Amino acid sequence: MFTHVMIGSNDLERSRGFYDATFAALGGKPGEMDARGRLIYAHEGGRLMITIPIDGKPATVANGGTIGIAAASHDHVLAWYEAGTTHGGTAIESPPAERPNGSFVAYLRDPDGNKLTARTQPTK
Repeated sequence: MFTHVMIGSNDLERSRGFYDATFAALGGKPGEMDARGRLIYAHEGGRLMITIPIDGKPATVANGGTIGIAAASHDHVLAWYEAGTTHGGTAIESPPAERPNGSFVAYLRDPDGNKLTARTQPTK
């Protein structure tokens, strides 16, 4: 259904450090800058794009918004969480844990405050 998710950042190099580390923990590749100055992460047809807002105003977070990132395993979720907290992310909500449906979930805010979750597929 989705082709990409675009989020704003006030510091693309800080975002690059955070997302390069968290996506590497999931087996992904570093981001690339496109000709328009957007940081792009591509994986299995999906794209996460990070940009300085084109209206010149500061980037802000979505109230109530969460970006979900698929993880292959419990260990990948933990590695993502560790990489994120080490590279400027903030642990939020509960510690990484299994949900009643069997998925393993962790939550972080990126350095700009965007809410992210990495999770495995439900097993029940």
